[in-house]
Amino acid sequence: MLKSVSAERLAIGSIAVSLLVLGLKLLAWWVTGSVALYSDALESLVNVGGAALALVAVWYAQLPADSGHPYGHHKAEYFSAVAEGIMIVVAALLIVHQALEVLWAPDLSDLGPLGLLVNGAAMLINLGWARVLIVWAGRHHSPALAASGRHLMSDVWTSVGVLGGLIVALLTGWAVLDPVLAIIVALNILREGVIVISSSVGGLMDSAAEPGEQLQIEKVIHRAANGALQIHDIRTRRAGQALFVEFHMVVSGAMTVAASHEICDRIEAALQAEISGIHATIHVEPDNKLEPVGINPS
Repeated sequence: MLKSVSAERLAIGSIAVSLLVLGLKLLAWWVTGSVALYSDALESLVNVGGAALALVAVWYAQLPADSGHPYGHHKAEYFSAVAEGIMIVVAALLIVHQALEVLWAPDLSDLGPLGLLVNGAAMLINLGWARVLIVWAGRHHSPALAASGRHLMSDVWTSVGVLGGLIVALLTGWAVLDPVLAIIVALNILREGVIVISSSVGGLMDSAAEPGEQLQIEKVIHRAANGALQIHDIRTRRAGQALFVEFHMVVSGAMTVAASHEICDRIEAALQAEISGIHATIHVEPDNKLEPVGINPS
């Protein structure tokens, strides 16, 4: 069922889930006055902004190619992921500022089970939705939704740490644990922001397909290129949900254009049947262009 869900629907779902979780965490903060729960809520506020950015990005990325963007708009998702990473970093800095203000005068007089239970419910909702996003993004190569999923999973671990620490503070009376936990949360959020930014920048730099994808491409070409003498100089680049591959195909110098074109069509059809979102460009060469190393079709 998850395979049939569109990126736009998941992005809209992320906004709804993020708003629900934000509301629950703000309620937990309002009930307790805990700066650690405030930091947890602030991260969820970033989730709302990130989900809105992801919705715009996945919509724009799926627009068809035009004269100004002949290769499509697929890289829009990377810009969304970078923007979300920057928002995560800013949230971490705001949390540190808030925590330092109360570090020397912590107050947990209002801390009680109700606020912790509300925050725990928000954590479980985040956990379920994060798994949905991560699994879907992994199958469909969506940088924007992958960034949202990773951030939500980071938020889950943040909530686990905050809840555990506040339970200890509640049992022991060590109120200083509250701002200390907030600072630890901020450092974890900062780390996640750096990871999101660095992984997305790699996509903007035209990273090659993953090794498993490259091996699959070579196997498909080897099987589908009957009639060709050799395939060489295979190059790939990933752009969000789109995968571009180009290579040289050597055929007999006596082969007609129509016959070589038929082989090209067969290879493209085989690639598109097995690899979602792939776009192939094939350069046909005569047999005097054979290379020492290449794929020799069966």
